[in-house]
Amino acid sequence: MSSVRSARPERSRVRWLTLGLIVALIVINYIDRSAVSYAVDPLTKAFGISKSQYGYVSSAFSIGYMVFAFLAGPLVDRYGARRVLLLGVALWSVVTAVTPVSGTFIGLFVARVVLGAGEGPGFPAATRTVSRWLPQKERGRALAMVGGVAVAGSLLIGGPVVTQLIAGLGWRGMFWVLAGLGALWFAVAYALLRNTPDEHPRVSAAEHAHIAEGQLEEERSARVHVQWRPVLTSRNLWIIAVGYFAWGFMFWGFMYWLPEYLSSQYDLSITAVGLFTVAPWAAGVIGALVGGVITDKAFSRTGSPRTRFTIMGVALLLSGAALIPIFTAPSLTVSVTFISIGVGLGFVTGGIWWVAAIDAVPAQPGVAAGFADASFALSGVVAPSVMGFIVSSTGSFSSGFVVMTVLAVIGAGSLLILPKRERRHELPPTRREPDLAPNPH
Repeated sequence: MSSVRSARPERSRVRWLTLGLIVALIVINYIDRSAVSYAVDPLTKAFGISKSQYGYVSSAFSIGYMVFAFLAGPLVDRYGARRVLLLGVALWSVVTAVTPVSGTFIGLFVARVVLGAGEGPGFPAATRTVSRWLPQKERGRALAMVGGVAVAGSLLIGGPVVTQLIAGLGWRGMFWVLAGLGALWFAVAYALLRNTPDEHPRVSAAEHAHIAEGQLEEERSARVHVQWRPVLTSRNLWIIAVGYFAWGFMFWGFMYWLPEYLSSQYDLSITAVGLFTVAPWAAGVIGALVGGVITDKAFSRTGSPRTRFTIMGVALLLSGAALIPIFTAPSLTVSVTFISIGVGLGFVTGGIWWVAAIDAVPAQPGVAAGFADASFALSGVVAPSVMGFIVSSTGSFSSGFVVMTVLAVIGAGSLLILPKRERRHELPPTRREPDLAPNPH
């Protein structure tokens, strides 16, 4: 037995190093974008802006994010994820550094638009990287790590980290530390990140074969010519966009307004707010992990992409229903508990949007992911402004929670009823390229 094992080609693990870089990118990305929500009071006082103007500032990020998430898809598919990601990280790190000195409402608004533009390519590039670096059977959990665990985890640690940075270095110093994290990721990724396994010198033949045998033929190219017709005519991709908008409204609403809601509604200090915001995002980490495992198991059992829609639809429906107690019988305990349940159930879908987008247009994962991400970003434009308008006009968050629930029901219904039946995915038996070693399994 030992001689057989020693004769087996050694499989490297570079794909997991690559995934780790992407997860780290998303963590920094989300801490950067959410940091402003913890600096609302000192920032609004320093710049002389109102709470409703802060709602517009929050939406400003998503304007840049929406446009460049959509544009980044074709760029990623044409030029590769590495180049686009490095440019994006360089841009957003510079903007994060200048945010504390932007000075006025207009300056802050423009800074947030440019920050969104820099962070927009993140998920389209991450989705293409996963589709080129991982076989289908490993993508559910991988994209749950990227789109769920990394996002929720960043917000989980972001609250305590950012509030402690504000307490220790001031709100301006907090932004400068976050800019330094982006610069550090740039340096590491420049040395280690590659577009495909073919481009990485440390990928063994055995790992190369393992990745290749779990890919569709159209997923093996490093770069493709962008074709818009398959993207814009994909019914399932439009359904994904509707569902992602619905979940996004809840996500962005809580990301930008949860600290202010807890602070104003229950008179909590900034450090207490940082601690209470841990629970929803901790639930999000758990939900994302559960969603990734369920997705991979359901796909391996059925081979049907339709299972992704069923899981997302049920999770989104339950997520919306979980918010009902918050606006019918509010209290600090009820609010934190049921927001956590709602966010946790919503994050069950966290990585599945990207897997479903790859399923819908496998030849152009960057474009498909950019299309879905643009819908998510659109909800990021709408949700903070709508929540800001509701709070300013009513003095309460209740109507905002009602809107979240209604949209969740609409999105869930679309995902459960409307998807087109796609072909089952049969994994190719082996790769035929002569330069690859035979699969050891």
